[in-house]
Amino acid sequence: MKARILWVEGRKADNSSFVPGLRKKGFIVETVSTGNEAVERLFDVDPDLVVINAATLRTSGKRICRAIREKVDSLPIIIINGPDQAQVGEIYANEVLTLPFTTRKLINRMAPFIPGEGESVLHFGSIRLDLERKQVRCHGKETHLTPRLVHLLRLLIEHAGEVVERDSLFREVWKTAYTGDTRTLDVHISWLREAIEENPRKPIYVKTIRKVGYRLDA
Repeated sequence: MKARILWVEGRKADNSSFVPGLRKKGFIVETVSTGNEAVERLFDVDPDLVVINAATLRTSGKRICRAIREKVDSLPIIIINGPDQAQVGEIYANEVLTLPFTTRKLINRMAPFIPGEGESVLHFGSIRLDLERKQVRCHGKETHLTPRLVHLLRLLIEHAGEVVERDSLFREVWKTAYTGDTRTLDVHISWLREAIEENPRKPIYVKTIRKVGYRLDA
């Protein structure tokens, strides 16, 4: 699956918008027309990257960048400026591009800021597990995981919506059939919830199925 992009663009953008071209390339592009709407939808969209087409807005994009940074400081942002627009976004955005340029150039400049694609990244709802980097991202928060936690989350994603029995998790993750001490699994599930849940005490993703195991829900 390609990266998810939150695209901020004025409603009166002309036919030079890059959105159709990006969608043809397989990118998931969610569009909004104001900075306020971008901030409001930030956690719903959970983008890999924000692109602010300031050339179509009555703004330099600086205020929008600052508002997004207050919500998710680590989220990469690209600003697109018009040819005569003042270059004031550099200290707020990761990259500033000035029109004109091609869709290919835009994709090339986006590449360093988006996660890997294909089999190395597993997606489920707002959860994105990067197997190569051993990182999980959910609701804008990125967390490095131990190899065992990666394996555990991968199993839950691969069986999303299904109850995965505790015995199966022990066999697959710990390579053992001994399940006499369940505290090890419980602790790892707790760490996993810390990484992906907004409120680990009231999990909405990793559900405990009493006396059976765990289930990953969207």
